[in-house]
Amino acid sequence: MAITLPLSLMTGAEADEAGQDGAHRHPPRDLLLHEQFYSSWHMRDNPVLTCCNNADCYPTEIRRVEGSIYALRREDGKYILIPPQKVERNRDNPDGRNHLCAPPPSASLVDTVYCFALGGAT
Repeated sequence: MAITLPLSLMTGAEADEAGQDGAHRHPPRDLLLHEQFYSSWHMRDNPVLTCCNNADCYPTEIRRVEGSIYALRREDGKYILIPPQKVERNRDNPDGRNHLCAPPPSASLVDTVYCFALGGAT
């Protein structure tokens, strides 16, 4: 079940984010920066596990609904719920954007999130 939310439910900053063209792709200038960030990122709720790798992690758009964060999954364009225990709180992200580490929908029967970093200082 996909979640469709009108832009009017987002704050001004989030609406700007949602309008950024290619916000969920790795701009060539950011590839190394993202690779370094992702390679040393561990799950907040299970620090012995990494958040995965450059294949499962990417910049993304978000929407906030009633205190919950939803992030855009690039493979199917679905906004998936970010569990609070998956939100990074101990380090800043490399470029000030939101970042999601999640498997593609074909890899799991449920919406799975490995890690999530909120844009800006977290």
